[in-house]
Amino acid sequence: MIDEKKRESFGSRIGFVLAAAGSAVGLGNLWKFPYIAGKNGGAAFLFIYIVIIVCIGVTAMMAEVLIGRMGRLNAADTFEKLGGKKWKPVGLAGILCTFIILSYYSVIGGWIVKYFFMSFTDLIEYAGAGKTGEIFGAFVSNPSQVIFYQGVFMLVTALVVLFGIKGGIERSCKIMMPMLFLAMIVLIIRAVTLPGAMSGIEFYLKPDFSKVTSETWLAALGQGFFSLSLGAGAIMIYGSYLPKTENIVSSVKQICFIDTAVAFLAGLMIFPAVFAFGAEPAAGPGLTFITVPTLFAKMSGGVVFAVIFFLLFFVAALTSSISLLECSTGYFVDHGMDRKLATLITAALIFLTGIPSAYSLSGGLKIGSRDFIDAAGYLTDSIMMPLCSMFCCIFVGWVLNRELVKREATSDGKIGFGSFNIWMMMVKFAAPAAILVIFFTGLKW
Repeated sequence: MIDEKKRESFGSRIGFVLAAAGSAVGLGNLWKFPYIAGKNGGAAFLFIYIVIIVCIGVTAMMAEVLIGRMGRLNAADTFEKLGGKKWKPVGLAGILCTFIILSYYSVIGGWIVKYFFMSFTDLIEYAGAGKTGEIFGAFVSNPSQVIFYQGVFMLVTALVVLFGIKGGIERSCKIMMPMLFLAMIVLIIRAVTLPGAMSGIEFYLKPDFSKVTSETWLAALGQGFFSLSLGAGAIMIYGSYLPKTENIVSSVKQICFIDTAVAFLAGLMIFPAVFAFGAEPAAGPGLTFITVPTLFAKMSGGVVFAVIFFLLFFVAALTSSISLLECSTGYFVDHGMDRKLATLITAALIFLTGIPSAYSLSGGLKIGSRDFIDAAGYLTDSIMMPLCSMFCCIFVGWVLNRELVKREATSDGKIGFGSFNIWMMMVKFAAPAAILVIFFTGLKW
């Protein structure tokens, strides 16, 4: 195992915040949050969502960052170092989780690469002819094309990671995260200036408390948890590269704020355009690859906005994928393997593991009633991530020495943390209970 003193680290807190926020900001923020918010009362859901982020999201993320920085190693060796061999399986499960997530996430990333290039050519032409559904169906049913673009996406991801923490991940996120916000602002300005856009804005922002039910709270709880990428080991590995002098408390708050801001802005980007053209908002790929290109075809300058839109989605997917790849790569680097070799080997293995997911939508592999890609998502999202995150909270709240936790959170007393006792109560009781609810409500096959 390498000397921890020589281990790589982020060069600045803003580098860590942008990288970790990039890990959290993913496709779920852009295509799922607007739909769920609209379905569950718009502004009323948004208020509940923010409460959950503040109470549960910040609590659980702080636990993961704190464990990572205390251990200064990959997730598996960190748990073994701090809690003994009996806790190592929790860290191994987190690494395995990121490995599986990236195997199918890279397939969707490949779809985005394909559509980004199509935006320059004939995408808007097909959309104008009402053929977006036909084109998307033909593409995902062609395994050779899907696998090719999956490979392109994995190659770009690997190129970032093999340059290391400062030179690769931190530098790229400092460029890509501002790009993401700039692209969103351009698309929001275009959306809200469309005739009829106010109906979408009102739908999204005007509270409808009559729609708030127990299901609304569960939806907000689940979306808040998954939008922060908790339980997958990616946030923990980034925490392990955070210098001891940096403020964990304010960093985590900033990460959660950025993630929530992106989700909120996604609604302002999507709903005005959807309502302006009388389209039906739908979650997932249908919205991104079928509905939205059709909307762009009806706008002046549609090609330009399509390019910006898919660039935005590519950046969001890439900032998440590099953290997922780093989680597995970091394990091998900590055990003495050269970073470049570790990155290439891990990326190749993940690519090969993702091939069944690439095949699954062309009538390929199924597990029970689910396509392989959906089954892989169910395994990680409904089982592995909630359980890993819950054990992280239990580990901090019940296993680690309370004074050591406080010293780590306050950088040996140099940073104020007046709500430490409240946070400890949350990490001991509220966060594990909430995550357990997410786990049991997500078990429906």
